[in-house]
Order: sequence, then C-alpha cells, then structure tokens
Amino acid sequence: MIIGQIRDGIVLDHITAGKGMDIYRILGLGDLDCTVAMIKNADSEKMGKKDIIKIGRVIDLDFAILGYIDPGITVNIIRDGALAKRERLTLPERITDVIRCKNPRCITSVEQELRHEFKLTDREKGVYRCVYCEAKAKR
Repeated sequence: MIIGQIRDGIVLDHITAGKGMDIYRILGLGDLDCTVAMIKNADSEKMGKKDIIKIGRVIDLDFAILGYIDPGITVNIIRDGALAKRERLTLPERITDVIRCKNPRCITSVEQELRHEFKLTDREKGVYRCVYCEAKAKR
C-alpha cells in the first residue's frame, strides 16, 4: 500500500490500534476539504499494531483532547516536505469541555453555561476530577 508523502500537513502517529476512527470523528476530519489518510493496524516495532492519520494541511489541533484520548500519540508537523515540529503527547493536566461531570449536584448541571473542567489527579490511573465538585471521572 502506498500513501503519498505530505508536503504541508500533520501526521498523527503512534495512535493505539483501534482509536484512529475515534480521533477522526472527534476532530471532525471528515469535514476538511483536504486529503486525509487513515491507516489502521499498521505494523509497529514499538507497539505491535498502531493507527496513523495523515492530514494534507496544517490545522489547529487541541493537543489536550488528543492527549486525553490517547496519551501516546506523536504529532508531526510537516512543512515543505520536512519535519518542522514533533510533539509527543501525555495526559494533560486540565481538560475543558471534553467530558461532562456526571454528578447531578454539581454546579455544571444547574449552570448550563459553565464549562466542564477537570484536573488530572492520578496520572498512573488516568483519573480526572471535576474542579467544581471533585467528582471522579476515569478515562
């Protein structure tokens, strides 16, 4: 299988096998008017199997969302056919409006305009807590 080289764009690499389509949907990549290539279950020495997404132009990405979905992702920014920037993602310290607080007594269930904000409280277990009521949200 041959997938063309990107001149200017983004390559999302080291995506856990099977999570590529989730990322595709969450980022709204189907709505872009450029080339987007999704590679599922590619062989990987490091991971065994992985997914890869190639986007044919540079777009704004929310690294916090990507890091929350799959903290092992590598984001490669390509400019003029060469690697311009590489970012290895980890779990973000805070996430906003990615998950919703499930606590019915939380202020976010009453005050609809409040943003759903969570802070990372246990990196090893991937536990986030609501900044308003401390309700636990596990990845």
